[in-house]
Amino acid sequence: MKKALSSLMALTLAALPLANLTADTKEQERLKACGMVMQDIVNIPDGIPQELIDKAECVVVFPSVLKGAFVVGGAFGRGAMACRSGSNYTGPWSAPVLMALEGASVGFQLGGQATDFIILVMNPRGAGAILKNKVKLGADASVAAGPKGRTAAAGTDVTLRAEMLTYSRSRGLFAGVSLEGSTLRPDGGANEELYQKKIDPEQIVRSTANTPEAAKLMVDVLTKLSPRNLSDPESLR
Repeated sequence: MKKALSSLMALTLAALPLANLTADTKEQERLKACGMVMQDIVNIPDGIPQELIDKAECVVVFPSVLKGAFVVGGAFGRGAMACRSGSNYTGPWSAPVLMALEGASVGFQLGGQATDFIILVMNPRGAGAILKNKVKLGADASVAAGPKGRTAAAGTDVTLRAEMLTYSRSRGLFAGVSLEGSTLRPDGGANEELYQKKIDPEQIVRSTANTPEAAKLMVDVLTKLSPRNLSDPESLR
């Protein structure tokens, strides 16, 4: 009996590293997918206007958000957000915060199809709100479908007022899309798995966390695309 228990315990302990490796790999695969989506999006000819990316405090990527099979009218997505580091969002792009997107509005937009979402966070208030808590888009933070085109006029009233601008890509079609009514929040458990400790989202974007290897594509794409925050007068000097 004792021998059988010892063997069972040995097998259990041997399986623990494998379980941890699987958990880590899941989050790393998510980051790799975010990087590939970001790379694809920036290469779309009539994609996100450059001036909007240059003025964004954070960029959130949700690769292949899927409609929830067991939640009527609902949907979920798991992605990542990189922000410009520093207290005023004027530094280099930060290590990513893993994020979750949920809500009936997402399910309505999907129509049963796999969809990538990109969200630009356009001011410090919007960025601070997401880093601290769950945010309901359209209620806790203003949101609008983002304009398209490299030379598109981005100075419309709705764009200037919105704290977040949202885009989607499905079946090769890229467009601004409304996510009003959905919720956006840091994915706490996933962040702990990724960074191997309990860590506050604000700590991650204030450059106290090293960028994981799996996130380097996403951060490198953003750095090459928009190295400076042009919404801040100091960055223009």
